[in-house]
Amino acid sequence: MNGAVYPPPTGPAANPFGNMPGYESMAGGGFMPPPMPLQPLAPPQPGPNADQWTIPSLSEDAAREAFKNFAASHCCYSGSPADDGVITSMEPFNTYRYRLETFTETRKTEPAEKPYEGETADFYTQPAPRPWEVQVNPPSLFTNHTEQVRVPFTSSVKDCGSCHGAGTTMCDDCRGEKHKECYMCHGSGEQNNERCTTCDGSGRKRCSTCDARGTKDCNTCKGRKKLLTYINLKVEWTNNMADHVVQQNSGLIVDLQNVSGKELFKNNQNLLYPLIGFPEPSIAEASERLIKDHQTKYAQSARILQQRQTVELIPITKVNYKWKGGSHLYFVYGNEHKVSADNYPATCCCVIM
Repeated sequence: MNGAVYPPPTGPAANPFGNMPGYESMAGGGFMPPPMPLQPLAPPQPGPNADQWTIPSLSEDAAREAFKNFAASHCCYSGSPADDGVITSMEPFNTYRYRLETFTETRKTEPAEKPYEGETADFYTQPAPRPWEVQVNPPSLFTNHTEQVRVPFTSSVKDCGSCHGAGTTMCDDCRGEKHKECYMCHGSGEQNNERCTTCDGSGRKRCSTCDARGTKDCNTCKGRKKLLTYINLKVEWTNNMADHVVQQNSGLIVDLQNVSGKELFKNNQNLLYPLIGFPEPSIAEASERLIKDHQTKYAQSARILQQRQTVELIPITKVNYKWKGGSHLYFVYGNEHKVSADNYPATCCCVIM
């Protein structure tokens, strides 16, 4: 029995949106450059007062308590150095973290289609808004988010090209014949020289995929026979971040990204100016360099909605102490008062059974 014959799917129609104002570049990838900024650059903001840069000192009690907690968290560490050691000096070290965030919006358009579900076909009932004129509700500032929007006045209805408007296509399993070869007797009708009980000797089984209809709902139009075509606008908001960490020569070797610090300064504007008056030169240099890099990089490919710069102080204290006549040291760092003591003087060998 010959399989049912179906006409081949039609090819994609020519782009009907090519002559629409604002959408001429859609065939070249759909990226829509942002319009010129509506607001002029804001004037430079004065830097914060010098007293905002001071380091909060760590008390001996806090340093000792952090050391005790550190020793207690290690099963092979004796608590004696933490309990009985005598602190002889404490040295604070300035460790700053500068962070620049640039919150951007990009827009991209592309022809799209979906099963028609009764939507209004408004193509050319009035001029469509240009990509950057489409109203979209932005998320909270400095939050990554994506929206897909159907551009108004670009929707039209057409017959589905995959099924030629029938709503169904040939079943792939039975090739439109409604029955398939019996999987037990492989079409012979017999099994072990007896009639096959699975197909009752016919050699064929009813196709369960299409319920013996020979057809299935079209995957493109989902059985609705028609498609809604329109311009899809993809809007992406991205928080682009860059960090610069300064660590003076304290001798501490840890990953400071895993701790928090005290926020010394935060400033956000549509477009930032470099930090002014910061006592650590490398922070001011990083601010100038990163702001320039971000504004150059993103202004051409996106709309910069807001920039924010933050300076954090990550406290580090080097603690020198004596225990049993020997001199030792440890570090307390971060708001969490984490401890680093590479050469803890009282350890034992633990064997876990």
